[in-house]
Amino acid sequence: MGMQISPSILNVDLSRLADEVERIAAVADWVHLDVMDNHFVPNLTFGLPVVESLLRHVDTPADCHLMIDDPGRWAPGYAEAGAGSVTFHVEAARSPVQVAKDIRAAGARVGIAMKPGTPIDAISDVVRHVDMILVMTVEPGFGGQSFMETMLPKVRQARRIADASDADIWVQVDGGIGPGTIEQAAAAGADVFVAGSAVFRAADPALMVEQLRAEAENAARP
Repeated sequence: MGMQISPSILNVDLSRLADEVERIAAVADWVHLDVMDNHFVPNLTFGLPVVESLLRHVDTPADCHLMIDDPGRWAPGYAEAGAGSVTFHVEAARSPVQVAKDIRAAGARVGIAMKPGTPIDAISDVVRHVDMILVMTVEPGFGGQSFMETMLPKVRQARRIADASDADIWVQVDGGIGPGTIEQAAAAGADVFVAGSAVFRAADPALMVEQLRAEAENAARP
């Protein structure tokens, strides 16, 4: 698997979601959908009805990041709606292993996410049930934040855990990813990159996706 770019629609015109996704559809591997409930994180975005509606109008695979309380109740619904990947936070789940199993049973890849302050050991019991580890490189909740270089050791830890597994586990980073910072994250072992502001505030979002992928690939070369 090569380097994958998952542009986040957090800061786009939410009244034109399908049109915004089409701007990057030809080059992006995923579209990243940030679901926030104003409880687990201090922001409110959109929920399952909006995701269901969007996925009826776009072909780009959906990478849903659930920043919500009680993901066990809601996460399988996103997979059933057609999301290709559903990520939940280990801090929010009462039974992370069961949530992971339910997402897989509903037909999606499973991601497990951690806030910056959560040690990587928190995912030790669930990692064998997931397809992706998401290391947050900002505090979750709002777009446009600066990349936290202090999270690079955790990205390296996640890469070691993924490589030690018998499964093909991806390592995703989310927060402050753009030209320059994507190189640091790729060199540390990430292979899936969430970029929001850097992509959709660019003059040509599709061209920026291609630039970011090239930078990641160059940084990851031995």
